[in-house]
Amino acid sequence: MRIAVLASGNGSNFEAIAQAFEKQTIAGELVLVFSDKKTAYVLERAEKHQIPAFTFSPKDFLSKKEYEEALLDLLVDHQVDYLVLAGYMRLIGEGLLEAFPKRIINIHPSLLPAFPGLHGIEDAFDYGVKVTGVTVHYIDAGVDTGPIIAQECVPISATDTLESLTEKIHQTEHRLYPEVLAEIIHAEE
Repeated sequence: MRIAVLASGNGSNFEAIAQAFEKQTIAGELVLVFSDKKTAYVLERAEKHQIPAFTFSPKDFLSKKEYEEALLDLLVDHQVDYLVLAGYMRLIGEGLLEAFPKRIINIHPSLLPAFPGLHGIEDAFDYGVKVTGVTVHYIDAGVDTGPIIAQECVPISATDTLESLTEKIHQTEHRLYPEVLAEIIHAEE
């Protein structure tokens, strides 16, 4: 299986995935990283791991459709089988959904369907729930509405701050995401 990671920022989940590929706990090949942000730190992380990295902005195109067509061309050129979203902060459009049916995977920092969207950790913390978590799911046309693959709970203690909860969520993500990807890819072999 040939995997591409799409990310918009720091790339800490990409780092965990890249390390899992290097340790061969995930079968297949991590063939490229793409970012819609030209200054995203994930691009430096990709270079460190010697993974080809590409970037262009939606602002470089007249429409979202043209942007995604250019991205799809890149993915087809690299014979990508799966897209793994790791902090990719854009909604996936119809063209990519059709090209990769049930082959676009995302991680979200809450127990979906609770707290979808951009601020899952903060929303759970502010709401005062006692348990939140991490969800790995397939992407569909909605916002964090695709079929759930795996979830793991993260308790919120009375002494947690938003920062400490964020760290607990990230630790869970960095362990869970590579495990789930390894299972999915192993099942495909």
